[in-house]
Amino acid sequence: MLNSKYKIILASNSPRRRELLAGIDVDFEVRVIPDIDESYPPSLPVDQVAGFISQKKADAYLPTLHDDELVITADTVVIVGQEVLGKPADEEEARTMLHKLSGKTHQVTTGVCLVTRHHRESFSVTTDVTFKTLSDDEIDYYIRTYRPFDKAGAYGIQEWIGYIGVTSLHGSYFNVMGLPVQRIYEALNKC
Repeated sequence: MLNSKYKIILASNSPRRRELLAGIDVDFEVRVIPDIDESYPPSLPVDQVAGFISQKKADAYLPTLHDDELVITADTVVIVGQEVLGKPADEEEARTMLHKLSGKTHQVTTGVCLVTRHHRESFSVTTDVTFKTLSDDEIDYYIRTYRPFDKAGAYGIQEWIGYIGVTSLHGSYFNVMGLPVQRIYEALNKC
């Protein structure tokens, strides 16, 4: 029941983001520009990192857009204390990240940018997630079985670790999966 006059493009290779956007009955195509720089200034406050990167991604797509197209870019980060956890490079880094999250509450922030040739809207959504204290065996099992190297913070809430480890969540579950679809739906209906 989306009311947009634009052809919608999802700028993501993530199967989870595709599934989430499809879940709100939006017709869209996937378009991916490879190797977009996702760096950010080290002085940037941690709660602004995801928004900064999503806008950087949108800037890369802008020159390719036609007048009738709207692109959705997103970036998700996990924040524990004042540290941003991106995607782990290997098993050791994934293990380190999961130990940092174990027994603590952390924030998952997804920055989203909706851009056309003449309009830009960006926002970030943050969800608080609390993990129980995870055992070494649980962490090792999850890494070995689920290989979470494509996930910020080295975990997917929709996977085994979310089922057994998450004790509370305050905010959007879908945001933790990688796309705050309720906010996107509202924003698209205004375009």
